Amino acid sequence: MKKVSVVIFALLLVCITSWAQRTEVMYVSGQDINDNVTWDFYCTEGRNSGKWTKIRVPSCWEMEGFGKYNYGHDANKGEEKGLYKTEFSLPKEWKGRRLYIVFEGSMTDTRIKVNGKQAGDIHQGAFYRFKREITDLVSYTGKNQLEVEVSKMSTNKSVNEAERSADFGVFGGIFRPVYIEAVPQKHIEYIAIDARHDGNITANIVLDKAYKEINASLELYHLKTHEKVGEVLSGKVSDKTITLSGHIVKALIYDSTPSRVP
Repeated sequence: MKKVSVVIFALLLVCITSWAQRTEVMYVSGQDINDNVTWDFYCTEGRNSGKWTKIRVPSCWEMEGFGKYNYGHDANKGEEKGLYKTEFSLPKEWKGRRLYIVFEGSMTDTRIKVNGKQAGDIHQGAFYRFKREITDLVSYTGKNQLEVEVSKMSTNKSVNEAERSADFGVFGGIFRPVYIEAVPQKHIEYIAIDARHDGNITANIVLDKAYKEINASLELYHLKTHEKVGEVLSGKVSDKTITLSGHIVKALIYDSTPSRVP
């Protein structure tokens, strides 16, 4: 049986200004439960509540001895909140860049303050990454204070129905890593690729804001030989999104090696 060879692709962005700076990251939490950092913590209800103490981040506070254990089908769930505090210092080399604080996952409603000022809206929903810009809230001359308030139950009914009432345990807390992201003043927020087996490909490049003079191109290369197999040179610009789409004929290269079932 023949199989389609895999190709890789590269996106080249050209702007009237420089896009050369790299994104840099600094963790303020650990990177997993076995590589954690201790933050100050206060739980409002349940076990070990009503006092400031310490907690590992990332973690679920129930697993650290706080709050109330609940199952999704329980009628009377705990509605405790977790209050977190920690400090961080920034590299002076980051001055002039835009800064974001990134949460990989927090259950569930999450309010973020930096140096006493709220960073963006309250986030709702536990199981996906979110970030808030903190460029104008930070100082480079000393320590910055980060305060996070996490509510176990959401004020959004649909979030509770989807995440708090299902057939599994209900937990609260900052359960995935937290880090500061430093990006150039002008940068790509994210890229979405839709590559099909028939050679059709679409790429959406989402920028931090709309630009008047900008263009992008997409090039595809064979995974093994690194041969260039196609390109898309022109794109449609709508607000801050550049959409590239085309058909790559050479992407339909077949490998005659038989497939083997292990």
